[in-house]
Order: sequence, then structure tokens, then C-alpha cells
Amino acid sequence: MRAFVFPGQGAQTIGMGQDLAASYPAAKAVFEEVDDALGQDLSGLIWNGDIETLTLTANAQPALMATSLAALRALESEGLGLDTASFVAGHSLGEYSALAAAGAMTIADTAR
Repeated sequence: MRAFVFPGQGAQTIGMGQDLAASYPAAKAVFEEVDDALGQDLSGLIWNGDIETLTLTANAQPALMATSLAALRALESEGLGLDTASFVAGHSLGEYSALAAAGAMTIADTAR
């Protein structure tokens, strides 16, 4: 049995997801979609900003969601997608990542 569980606020760190975006075009596309949906360079803050700014709820929540979905897209690129899971869940804010991962919400809507 396999489950995908997405983290909640508090798991954010500077640089998260940057290696995924550099290695997997599908992961990079998630960050670009979130940046476009929010009209800001959130990925720049995630990768090169300061932790105090990233930790603000308005930044941390979409940043964690973007990183979670980017990780999922990287896994899918390696053949390990949601179709291999029995369960999808999220802790607190991670529920939104789980909903977007399952296709119940678009990435752009989830970011907003």
C-alpha cells in the first residue's frame, strides 16, 4: 500500500524544490504556474529569499503547495504517480495540496 501525504505550514525552508525545478521540466512548470497565478515571483522567494518572509502565511502556504506538487510531478516523471497510491492526504494546509494533486482543484486556483 502506498500513500501520498503532503506537509502543512511550518515545513518551509529556503531552497525547497529548486533542485526539482532544475531537474524536471514538469516540476518547474508548477512553480511557473503558481508565479503566474499569484502575479509574483514566489519561486524566487522560495529559492533565494529570507526565511522570515517565506514564513509569512501569505507566502508559506502557496510555497509549500507549489513545492509539494512539483515533487509529485517529478515523481510522476519517474513513473510513480497518484495512480500508484491507495491514499492521498495532507496535514493542515497539505489538504489543499492533496486536493490539487487529486485534480479536485487546479494548481492556479489552489495557489490563489
